[in-house]
Amino acid sequence: MNAIAIVAHGLAATVWVGGMFFAYVILRPTVAALEPHRRLTLWDGVFRRFFSWVWVSVAVLLLSGYWLMFQAFGGFGSSPVHVHIMHLVGLIMMLIFAYLYIKPRREFQLQVIAENWTEAGATLNRIRQIVLINLVLGLIVLVIAFSGRFILQYI
Repeated sequence: MNAIAIVAHGLAATVWVGGMFFAYVILRPTVAALEPHRRLTLWDGVFRRFFSWVWVSVAVLLLSGYWLMFQAFGGFGSSPVHVHIMHLVGLIMMLIFAYLYIKPRREFQLQVIAENWTEAGATLNRIRQIVLINLVLGLIVLVIAFSGRFILQYI
């Protein structure tokens, strides 16, 4: 069962962090040349689809992460430092995403529906900044996931 949890955890993290990387590094510069109404409408569609997958990823990460913490490591008290760091940063990422989903994403969606392109562009910029923060945090978590037990044993 631990093997299934590890695979699920890794896939969920890959979907979330990989999706942010694709959106920020590949899609954003590619669609920058589009007319505002086309670009903003496209982003609205991207967010609708991607954010649904992020919620699935969050649920899988929480379930598989706590399963592993208690089954593989015996709970919080006996979990290694790198697991605690990943746990903390992951929870921060989830809170940031929840805020993004509840506030700026909703504002952006309503602005696109109203065809208020100037405001939608400003809100998209706020969303971009929030996604960048979560992308950096997600990459940090991945570095810790792959190397934490080796690096942190010397601290």
